[in-house]
This record gives sequence, C-alpha cells and structure tokens, in this order.
Amino acid sequence: MEPPEQPDAPTWTDLDRPPLRAAALRAALVGPRAWSRLDVVATTGSTNADLLADGAAPDGAVLVADHQGAGRGRLGRTWTAPARSSLAVSVLLRPAQPLDRWPLLPLVTGLAVVDTLDALGVRAGLKWPNDVLVTGPDRPGKVCGILCEARADRVVVGAGINVSLRADELPVETATSIALAGARARDRDTVLRRYLRALRRRVDAWAAGEPVLADYRAASLTLGREVRAQLPDGTALEGVAVDVEADGRLVVQPSGGARTSLAAADVVHLRPA
Repeated sequence: MEPPEQPDAPTWTDLDRPPLRAAALRAALVGPRAWSRLDVVATTGSTNADLLADGAAPDGAVLVADHQGAGRGRLGRTWTAPARSSLAVSVLLRPAQPLDRWPLLPLVTGLAVVDTLDALGVRAGLKWPNDVLVTGPDRPGKVCGILCEARADRVVVGAGINVSLRADELPVETATSIALAGARARDRDTVLRRYLRALRRRVDAWAAGEPVLADYRAASLTLGREVRAQLPDGTALEGVAVDVEADGRLVVQPSGGARTSLAAADVVHLRPA
C-alpha cells in the first residue's frame, strides 16, 4: 500500500527550510541492512496514523512529512510546528520479540535521539517516559517528543524533532530546537540521516537482546530526582525516581512509603516535585 496522496505544500520561500530530498535519502538509508522503504510526503495529518493504517507496510518502513498538521503526542496531546522546521518521522516495526519487551521501544528511540544530538554537538538527556531535553549550555528545553503506538502484529515509532524553530515560533517557553541549542548541522536531511542510522543501531541491539537499561539510566534526567506524578484519577504521587524496570516502568520511592511502579499510561504528567 502506497502512502496516501497528499496535497502539495505551498511553494517554499524560506531558504533555511528547503524540502527534504527524498531520492537522496532513499539512496542513503534504504537497503538490506538499513530500512526497507522510505517515503516523504509534503504534508499529512499524522505520520504515525498513516503508517498504522497501512496494514501491508513492511517491517522497517519509514514515513517522513515536511509538514504535519495533526501530530499527536502521548494521551492525545497535539503537536504542531511551522512547515519544514522540524522532522516528523515514523517507523513501522514488526518485532519478533515478546510483547512484554515492546514497552522498551520508546526508551530505545529516545537513546537514538540522544545519540543523534550528541553527534551534532548538543548535550541532551531523557525525561521519562518519552521526552528528549537539551541540557545546555545553550537554550535548554524539550527538543523531541516520542510516541509509540502498537497493534497486535506491529508497532509504529514516531518522533518529532524540533530542528530550526526560532525562539518566537516555539509552542511553549520550555521548548527548544537544535538550532537554538547550537547544533553543528541544522539541515534536516543531515539530522534525519543521523537519526535513522542511530535508530537502526539501537533497534537492532534491542532485537538482539542486548541490554538497554544501563544506557537509558546513564542518559536519564529523571532518575535520582524528586518527582510528582499526576495520575488519571486526579491524585498525585511524590517521591524519588529510583529506577526503570525491565518493562520500562518508572519506580518511585515516596518518603516513608512503599515503592510504586508506574507505566507511561498510568501518568498524566511527570514533573519535578
């Protein structure tokens, strides 16, 4: 099944934000030891939704949009950015691993983004469960959100990376972009190539059963800190984030209470206490 036909994006006039070069990206990233398919569309609602709707998409299919008009975050939150200022990229996987290991994929994806930013000279870390934060020294803040959506036989791994957003274009004050953070390269083709190569390495290591959590713990900005987890029933849990379990759950130790393990679906917001 081919990706859905999309209307042409308006003619681009910002020379700092050219369209992605689909043919060159395919030549660099599609192959036996890389990705099986790579499609670039001018605009769409959600790359995750498009890939999930494509029941015949092969393992390793990649869909990237120059502009995503209805991007989704965790718990249905919306995500938008000016055309060609960010990377909206989704990858479809058909893992052979047991279902109880699939919840590690958001963590694996976050590590791939950190690998990418490190190669671009940007210091970053991971906020559980699905955010990548620039840690400084220039313009710290959230630079990427990750959303993994599973079906019985497949999972789509989506990432939205802020590339060239300017300060006056950021949706919230706590956001940033790799350009504002001083990245050595700000061309989206370059960032996408680095990210997809890093993701391929990380996913292959996860599929081979290699340990994931040691690297995640080292990159975590949540572990060891006082946190406040807002729960769906309106209550909150406060304590120290002490560990991440083998299934990706966050372990919180309240003062004087028993440890509690939280899945991403159990938490509306996680913030410093």
